Amino acid sequence: MNPLAADIVGLIGSALFIGAFAYANVAKQLNKVWFNLANLVGAILLLISLSMTFNLAAFVLEAAWGAIAAVGLVLAIRAKMREKQP
Repeated sequence: MNPLAADIVGLIGSALFIGAFAYANVAKQLNKVWFNLANLVGAILLLISLSMTFNLAAFVLEAAWGAIAAVGLVLAIRAKMREKQP
């Protein structure tokens, strides 16, 4: 991946984080599936961008952020499935 592509991928990931954070602060009721999915995809995109210019601190942050988002996503999907069951 060339440096420009890595920057674009990283910026898209950052935009997802910012969008999810803004959404969480203005939504009357948080959709946890959307919120965690946006955070997970954002973390993955930023980890991809770090493959071009590695930074250990950023890698640890994004890996932790992605892991938390993945767990949150699984829990949110399970909760939605339980709500739909009679």
